Amino acid sequence: MATTPLIPSAPSRFLAEQALSRAAGAPLIGGNAVELLIDAQAHFDAWLAAIRGARQRILLENYLISDDVVGRAFRDALVERARAGVMVAVACDWLGCLGQSGYGFWQPLRQAGGEVRVFNPPQLGKPFGWITRDHRKLLVVDGHLGFLSGVCISARWLGNAARGVPPWRDTGVALHGPAVGELEQAFAQSWASMGKPLALPPPEDRTAGEIALRVIATQPSTAGMYRLDQQVAAMARRTLWITDAYFVGMAPYVQALASAARDGVDVRLLVPGTSDIPLVAGMSRSGYRPLLKAGIRVFEWNGSMLHAKTAVADGQWARVGSSNLNIASWLGNREIDVAVEDTGFAGLLAEQYERDLTNATEIVLAPRRHRPHIARVKSSTERPPRPKHPGGSTSRAAAGALRIANTVGAALTDRRVLGDTARGPLLAGIAVLTVLAVVSLAWPKVVSWPIAVLSAWFALNLAIRVWRLRRRRD
Repeated sequence: MATTPLIPSAPSRFLAEQALSRAAGAPLIGGNAVELLIDAQAHFDAWLAAIRGARQRILLENYLISDDVVGRAFRDALVERARAGVMVAVACDWLGCLGQSGYGFWQPLRQAGGEVRVFNPPQLGKPFGWITRDHRKLLVVDGHLGFLSGVCISARWLGNAARGVPPWRDTGVALHGPAVGELEQAFAQSWASMGKPLALPPPEDRTAGEIALRVIATQPSTAGMYRLDQQVAAMARRTLWITDAYFVGMAPYVQALASAARDGVDVRLLVPGTSDIPLVAGMSRSGYRPLLKAGIRVFEWNGSMLHAKTAVADGQWARVGSSNLNIASWLGNREIDVAVEDTGFAGLLAEQYERDLTNATEIVLAPRRHRPHIARVKSSTERPPRPKHPGGSTSRAAAGALRIANTVGAALTDRRVLGDTARGPLLAGIAVLTVLAVVSLAWPKVVSWPIAVLSAWFALNLAIRVWRLRRRRD
């Protein structure tokens, strides 16, 4: 049976292009060249080479920049270019860099003439301001070479060979062409939110290739990437292969994926097997069951950390960038992604996806056991007879054998049966609430003092905000 591709021919192509443009809030830009970058070492080599070759300006925006061997290499390269007269502007996130790099780390660059701004530090009058973060990973050099990715500037992404820790798995792109001007404008918007606007020359409309793409530079509460992800899930006809580092799908998006799978679309989701944020990993696993029941194939990466954020649909459309599939990225953060409409690039990303699956374990539902006694139950309120189970050490031994068999089976077949994903979070919640109840009864001041401090903090911030609004009105 013939299928309709994600990007149909005219006149339907115009309608599809219009729908995607409106969903993302970003136009389709032609004339670009795109290079796929895999893992941190390839990124760092390309980024540092571009910085060292800069002649006019360097615009760097990254969520996390560490004071380690990698971070210092970037800072020193930026210092050298600033001393040579190149304009250097660096934007980083306060929360992302907390404990990673501080004011002193950037002093050599400031002294060399570069400028560094920190996004959204704690401010009086904004009690919930910390929720919004700058999660972008963006570099633009001289207005004609741009990069965007999921890679932060930290040695953590390189792993630790001495301890047998492999590099993190991550993905990004290098861009040439008119789309680079969109990257510069995205940086300029972030820069202006932190201080004096940046004076940039008009973007160069220099054709560098034949690839058409969209640059989706999302702002808090705009949800452009969320709408585009929803639209692509609705339009995919053959395949939709997704990689995400911190998947916590909202119900409408999960329903869109499930509907696509039920219509025969090959929907796959690749997520970390071990995460640097275990809480998010637990939340992600708790959502596997409805995905699997809908026919979506779920895989867990077997390496140290899977940090890539990509999607490829029907071998024609591909997305790479900084946005995760969760409410923080979709609605709360500044993110930047590129959506490429090109069969060549989509094919490369699909090939990489298939390579990644060779280092992943598929999660599957346990086959249902046939229980004929259920058919003899006379009504929905009548309980079926309980099966007899051996008790004591015999049942524990059987459970242990089952766990061992499950582990060995996963190693041999690259598949693992989905266990009980709901009980873990519930038990953790019970433990936390129990401890809180005991502490509240035994030492009430331990609970009351933090509540009092937080209440005073929020009252002060709200009062300052009211005062500022009154001054602005006057």
